[in-house]
Amino acid sequence: MTGFNRRTFLALGGVSAAGAAAAACSRDSSSASGSAGSTSPDELIIDFAGEHQAGIISPMQTSLHFAAFDMDEKATRDDLIDLLKRWTDASRRLTLGGEVSAKGAFGGGENFPPDDSGEAFDLGPSALTITIGFGRSLFRDQFGLADKLPDEFTVMPPMSNDFLNREQSDGDICIQACANDPQVATHAIRNLTRLAVPDAVLRWSQIGFGKAAVTTREEPTPRNLFGQKDGTANIRAEDTEALDEHVWIPATSSQPWAAGGSYLTARRIAMNIEVWDTLQLQEQERVTGRDKFEGAPLSGTNEFDEPDFAATNERGRPVIDHGSHVFNVHPDQNGGIRMLRRAFNFVDGSNEQGRLDAGLFFIAFTRTVDRFATVHQSMSRDEMFLEYLKTTKTGTYLIPPGVGEAGFVGEGMFA
Repeated sequence: MTGFNRRTFLALGGVSAAGAAAAACSRDSSSASGSAGSTSPDELIIDFAGEHQAGIISPMQTSLHFAAFDMDEKATRDDLIDLLKRWTDASRRLTLGGEVSAKGAFGGGENFPPDDSGEAFDLGPSALTITIGFGRSLFRDQFGLADKLPDEFTVMPPMSNDFLNREQSDGDICIQACANDPQVATHAIRNLTRLAVPDAVLRWSQIGFGKAAVTTREEPTPRNLFGQKDGTANIRAEDTEALDEHVWIPATSSQPWAAGGSYLTARRIAMNIEVWDTLQLQEQERVTGRDKFEGAPLSGTNEFDEPDFAATNERGRPVIDHGSHVFNVHPDQNGGIRMLRRAFNFVDGSNEQGRLDAGLFFIAFTRTVDRFATVHQSMSRDEMFLEYLKTTKTGTYLIPPGVGEAGFVGEGMFA
């Protein structure tokens, strides 16, 4: 079935979302290796349903649109449930390459606003994943959720490189839309934002491009805007034991309904790339602790060599500077803590100094909030890298477990 025919089929409401998936093509699970066989990138489907939400260990796509929302102060518990149901139903359709409703962009009649904005109608599903999470602020009496806040959902402490715009941070609910086509990802956020009316309003959002991490072993390590290979030591989808230890919320959580989920921390990190570009190559490598060409630690020769922090040069000094990035974020300096990164680059035009407003939209998934805080505070204390970085927006969210072919995201929270 061609992309156009599949979308027409879905728009006409021929079958349920689950049935349409089976009819359209074989589906890729959220924990798939990323092998698409003969499927082109624009026709690849990643299953919305699963034990865990898609968009965490799914193969990295090339584009991101991240958005955070605030619930209306007059919204009720029933309004919140209804919104999550609407979003879940629409997400099932969108991730199949369909539209947000059966009427879609063209089937609602000429005298009514279209249900779907239509700019992705001629595009394929493009491996779209939609991941929904909840901020601490959602767990309030207004929705009868004050007693559902996990003890592990602690407040993220301030970091030394925080220059935060608080109006453009946090939020009650977040949605992470990733796809291999930027228009598909943005179409998803645009139409889910429309569906939020009148119960929620967009608080802030960020577009990202050019993945700066990988989540499967098949993917080559990409580079960030400093030209460095990024995410070499990332946890991969195949590392099931590491995922259980470091990423997935366990059944022993203070709130069992959250088991199988994870905590997402997002940080918009502005890079001072013009200053970085003036550094000698040797200094860039000293700051990061890795060879820029190979991505290898300065104590090794291959990208995936384990760093040897005890190695010294002919002067008796550490080969890997103890103020470097690789030293400060390594599990050896952080009680063995690891995280799953899902970062993207961004360029948001230029700033008032005539420099590029560019950097890294860093997304990480951890089993508890304090695990991320531990690693980042370790990096913040004395890392040379921070001279070239500042965080301008941030948010931490509980990503609930996945859903089956029925139900809605976060349903267990209301039990």
